[in-house]
This record gives sequence, C-alpha cells and structure tokens, in this order.
Amino acid sequence: MNYSRLAVFVLLTVFGSTILFTSCKSSRNNVSDKTGVRYNDPYNGGLQINRKITESPGPGLVAIEGGSFVIGGSLNEDLGYTHDNLKRRVTIPSFYIDETEVSNADWLEYLTWIANNFPQDARLYYEALPDSLVWRNPLSYNEPYVNLYFRHPSFQDYPVVGVTWEQANAYCQWRTDRVNEHILRERGILVDYKTLSEQGGGDAQQAYNTEMYLNGQLKGDGIDGKKMPKDNRPGAAKDAKRPARMEDGILKQPYRLPTEAEWEYAALGLVGNTYDGNIETARTYPWNGLGVRDANRKNQGRMMANFKITSGNNMGIAGDLNDGGDITVPVKSYRPNDFGLYNMAGNVNEWVSDVYRQLSYEDFEDFNPFRGHVFTNNLYESGESLALAKDKYGRPIKVPAKAPRKQTWDELQASKAADPNSTTYDYDVRGFKDEEQKELYGKVTLVNDKSRVYKGGSWNDRAYWLNPATRRFMQQDESNAMTGFRCAMTMVGNNNFVVR
Repeated sequence: MNYSRLAVFVLLTVFGSTILFTSCKSSRNNVSDKTGVRYNDPYNGGLQINRKITESPGPGLVAIEGGSFVIGGSLNEDLGYTHDNLKRRVTIPSFYIDETEVSNADWLEYLTWIANNFPQDARLYYEALPDSLVWRNPLSYNEPYVNLYFRHPSFQDYPVVGVTWEQANAYCQWRTDRVNEHILRERGILVDYKTLSEQGGGDAQQAYNTEMYLNGQLKGDGIDGKKMPKDNRPGAAKDAKRPARMEDGILKQPYRLPTEAEWEYAALGLVGNTYDGNIETARTYPWNGLGVRDANRKNQGRMMANFKITSGNNMGIAGDLNDGGDITVPVKSYRPNDFGLYNMAGNVNEWVSDVYRQLSYEDFEDFNPFRGHVFTNNLYESGESLALAKDKYGRPIKVPAKAPRKQTWDELQASKAADPNSTTYDYDVRGFKDEEQKELYGKVTLVNDKSRVYKGGSWNDRAYWLNPATRRFMQQDESNAMTGFRCAMTMVGNNNFVVR
C-alpha cells in the first residue's frame, strides 16, 4: 500500500513538474530573452512578437528542400557546342515552386481581374493578353489554335503560351497581391468581398497592393475589416485596431520566377536518389534511367513527357498513341518527379529569372546563384514624407537604387529630393564581370541584357532539351507557342524541414 502511495506521489510530482516546466516555457516564449520585458503588452511599448507562426507555402506551391548539387551535372553531351553549362557545385536554399505550369484558366483569372478593376483601361488589358498569333506558321494549318487555344474551355487546363518574360513577371506581382488580399479579406482584416462589391469595387487608386498596405497607405472607411489586429501601442484606445504587419506572419512573401539554379535543382528531383547524405544515382532527366520511356510494368514503354519523338512524330500512332500530345497537354499530365512537380521536362519550356550569359556557371556565386540583378528602391512622394509614390494602378513606383549599403539619414533625404534617375551607383548588374562590348550585339552576338533563360523542353522539341541542364535564351519581350512558366517563392525560416 505504501508503495502504491509512493508511486502515485511520484507520478503526481512528475506530472506537476511537467505542467510547471511547460507553463514556464510557454511564459518565457512571451518574454524577451535579452531584457526580460514581456511581448504583446500594451503598457510597456506594445512590441508584438508572434511565436505561433509556422511557415507555409502560398496557394499552388510545393516546398522544395534545398541542398547542394552539381549544376550542369546532368548533361552528358553538348550537341550545340555552346559550352554554356560547365559543371559546378552550388548550394540552393529551400524554396517553394508551383506544382504545375501556369494554365490558361490561371491567366484568364488574371485578365478578368484587370477587366473588372480597370474597365476603362484598354491598354492594361491588351498588354496582359498572351500573343495567340504565335500559333501561326506559314506552312502549317494552325489557325484554329489562334482563336481556340487560350479561351476554349477544353484547353483551360493546358499551359498558357505566347507570354513574354515581362508578362510572366507582371503575373507574379499580381498573384502576390491577390493572394495577400484574399488572406486579409477571408480573415476580416479587410472588408469582405461582398461588402467590397456593394461599394462598387473601390477606387482604382485604392486597388490592393501589398507594399502600399504594409506602408500604411491602404486603410480607413471602406477598406478596414471588422477583425483587424488589436493595436497595442501606448496611448491607443482600448478597442483600437491596426492593419496587419509583416511581423504578424499573416501575409505571404512575393511570388516570382524561379532562378535558373532553383529550376534545374527542382526539375532533377534528386531527393529521391539520396541516401544517408549521398546521391546514390545521378539523373539525365527528372526521372531515373537514361531513356525517355516508363520502366514501370503498368505503363512500360510509354513516354515520360510530352516532346517531339522524331521528325514528323509529335504524338505516336493512332490506336496506340505514345506521349499523346500533338501540341501541349494538361498541366497535370504524366507522373510528377520526386518533388511532386509535373512536366519539369517537356510540354512547354519555362521562363526563369536569369539573364543569359554563356559563362554564367563560372561567374556567379556558389550559394543561391543568380545572374540578372537590377537593384531598385521605392520612390517617396517627397524628401520628408514616408509615403510611397504610386502609379495610376496603385502600385509603388520603382527607381534605380542609390547606394549599395544603407545611407545615412542626410544622404537618404538628399537622394529623395534629387532626380530619381540620377545615380553614380551601378544598380544594373546584369552585365557584371562581362568583358564583351555592348555595341557588338546583333553583329557577332545575340546576347544582351534582355536575353533571358528558358529551360525544360517543349512539345515541339527533341529529347535532348528535356535534360534540366540544357539552356536556351530569348529576348524578354518575345514569346512563342512552346514557352510558358511557373512561379516560385522564397522560403523564410526553412521551417518545413527538420534541423538536426
């Protein structure tokens, strides 16, 4: 009996200690480790720290665990003798990327938003339209695709084509704002969609933009929702509310095009071939093996991607089609790679953010490599103002960066008041380390600062281009029927993966 009582006492003591430890731990999470001052206290300064945030991807994205790999390493032959994919080991931080290519339905959503919010702005809508004339070919009867491919519902899940690199970037910026706006409206931090619709959709100058919202330039009657966060600043009224902040962990970081290195890393999907810290088997394509046919018994012999099998053979033989795609196919066709990504080889080529240079692999950094920076700052309304200048669509105006480092206050005020386009700092580093003369463009080279990389191969390309290491380029204002894109997003905190 005494032993039973002792056992009960021990259990209660351990249980109580656990509760006390957990309680203390929970309490400490709400206290500054360096000052001992409580966070989220309206009486001591109001600093709000959210310890409960778990990073998660935005809609449509898949988390890609970063790591080291040999960029260019999957290419075992250089058919064009371009020598532009020299092998080099680099490290890619974890990031997010779209599960699929952006589809026609996705782009129609974009166009519909423009038409609804800027009905009088024909130019904005026109410039967002994909170029359906890319289907025209003097010696092919592709004219039906000109009118049907983008808008017919049978093609709604097919990848959008005829979009330039510039249009793809504009879509990424629009998607960032729409995702964040949706989050805020669903949470009641902004007025809900029904209320907004009853108001007539709001002023075009008040169209939601994430940067403008975070700078405090989108608030007030008709904008603020009923469930805004509590304002904990000293002196604020007891029931005072405030807009959401980035520190709240509610808003998503920007959508963007993936870098070339990110895209190649994600396409290879070597996570499936990794064991105990080593890559056991290399890959030529986003799947195992040296061939382009499925080795699984169920689909044995079938093509693993949508590409041009041989000259004159885009899809196979009637009654026993092979890849089955005469042109493009729906964005969730074929088996995804080991990261869960569809069509990282074939279907359509995909724009990436990098500017093309033949020797990029020699020049860029080995951590998070990228070539193509054009550094910009936001333009302020005046030298003393904290308000950002905006264009007629309510977006912040970007100007060339003034300095490589943080300026002093006096330097900042002087730069605000000066001509926004005057700078001695080289903010455009797309040609960083280049020795070529720009005057030679169009004479001995077709590469310039607007040449952008696309990768992956398409429905009209041979198997060689399905290799993730192959590289091609096109001017950023050009498009064709073989090129689309998918978006990416920077991962913050790497919370999706265990730190051992």
